[in-house]
Amino acid sequence: MRLLVVEDEKKVASFIKKGLEEEGYAVDLACDGDEGLWMALEEVYDLILLDINLPGRDGLSVLQELRKKEVKTPVLLLTVRATIEDKVLGLDTGADDYLTKPFAFQELLARVRALLRRRVEAEPPLLQVADLTLDPARRVVFRGHEKIDLTTKEFALLDYFMRNVGRVLTRTMIAEHVWDYDFDPMTNVIDVYVNYLRNKIDAGREPKLIRTVRGVGYVLQVE
Repeated sequence: MRLLVVEDEKKVASFIKKGLEEEGYAVDLACDGDEGLWMALEEVYDLILLDINLPGRDGLSVLQELRKKEVKTPVLLLTVRATIEDKVLGLDTGADDYLTKPFAFQELLARVRALLRRRVEAEPPLLQVADLTLDPARRVVFRGHEKIDLTTKEFALLDYFMRNVGRVLTRTMIAEHVWDYDFDPMTNVIDVYVNYLRNKIDAGREPKLIRTVRGVGYVLQVE
């Protein structure tokens, strides 16, 4: 899943990004409100972590603009403001949760998981193509009756494929959804991970599901 962190304190932003990436999330950073708003409108994120006290446009203004434009991505507000009035204002503006600084990373992670779980539970419970089944809520994958163990990146990649069945996904599209803005397009890591995935879900099985579209990218489909 892809997350956006809008935080102007570099050490805090780096701490959050590193911790979330270690948990398998793709994380983009924005250092002010204007950049954060632009990124949130340009890209599709599963969750936005938004500081309130930002240079330029403040976090509440960013949140208000996102909701005005009907961006329904869950938003977790991060702030030093701890009064009940501040929390009520943030939630009434459209935030889904509120975390006061300073915070323990484990609490942040628990809130992130809870918000993502709510979003997943609001979607169809299972993704299925032929005999391949992915359960987003339980984070498990089966091919027929056989459970397939995937790493966090492999799971994110397969999830993206299965939400776009029959659609050719370019390496750029995959990089932007599964990795982040710092991804080096000159590496072959996407091809490597697609091969990992093929070996786990297609090797020795029929029908083959992941296909290469030469010069373009990959597609998951049943012919």
